[in-house]
Amino acid sequence: MLTRRDCLTLTAQTCAAAALMPRLLAAQQQGELIRRPIPSTGEELPIIGLGSSATFSEAAGDDDIEAVRAVLEAMFEQGGTVFDTAPSYGASEEVAGRVVANLGARDRIFWATKLNVAGFRSQTPADPEAAREQVETSLRRLGREPIDLDQVHNIADMDTQFAILEEYKEQGRIRYVGTTSTFKPQYEALEGYMRNLPLDFVGIDYAVDNLSAEERLFPIAQERGIAVMVYMPFGRTRLWDRVEGVEVPDWAREFGAETWAQFFLKFAASHPAVTVVTPATSRPEHMIDNMAAARGRLPDEAERRRMVEFIETLPS
Repeated sequence: MLTRRDCLTLTAQTCAAAALMPRLLAAQQQGELIRRPIPSTGEELPIIGLGSSATFSEAAGDDDIEAVRAVLEAMFEQGGTVFDTAPSYGASEEVAGRVVANLGARDRIFWATKLNVAGFRSQTPADPEAAREQVETSLRRLGREPIDLDQVHNIADMDTQFAILEEYKEQGRIRYVGTTSTFKPQYEALEGYMRNLPLDFVGIDYAVDNLSAEERLFPIAQERGIAVMVYMPFGRTRLWDRVEGVEVPDWAREFGAETWAQFFLKFAASHPAVTVVTPATSRPEHMIDNMAAARGRLPDEAERRRMVEFIETLPS
């Protein structure tokens, strides 16, 4: 039975979605999705994808198949293909694999996952047998070979784990390999790996109020021809807190940003080093909103500076 609180929540969500729809429909009429090439092959990806941490992980953990199905369907319907997951994101990988199979969409998805049997904080070495079993589990969950992308999570025991990913790539069972980090103390080590290992991708945190990657890692990625997958373009919830009660500035509509999500995502995607941005969500209306950031045009360098300066004026 629905409680009064449930009804009020549903009503609020319905009203919010209804208010957003005209802007989303307008954004969808701005043309084809913007795509960027993977430097190592030239294969093009839509610049906005879907991550599976945070609320997506919560929905998967609750076995909320309908929520997972709805957000993946919304991505596909809007032309998106890139789905980023990890065995450590609760049930995200397993549940998404089942839903993608049920949708008959295994060949429509760019499946990116991670390898993380080593403890990156404790520096626990990776067990090679456990690492290979984790890769095999990811392959089974997708139900298709090869996996598009597998990355060592948080540069943990790269000697063991990246070598194993290279083996799978040589066997044709993984198409692209890489590593990730969303911890600035790891950036120095990550720079070394980017310079010395044959990485196809790196996954890193980047947002309009978090420019460290732009200063340290993006130049290496461009020099070495490494694709960049951006995580946390909303600073988890940090940016939403900063813009609460603030209207999107009128000048942002010059490059098609009608909502704050589009503002944040267009900023992250507009850096020329970035290949794809993967915000997490479990709500289809948010997925549609996010995908709208891949339409129209992206801000130029002067507009990017203005975006940074505007956010800097807001309380942190």
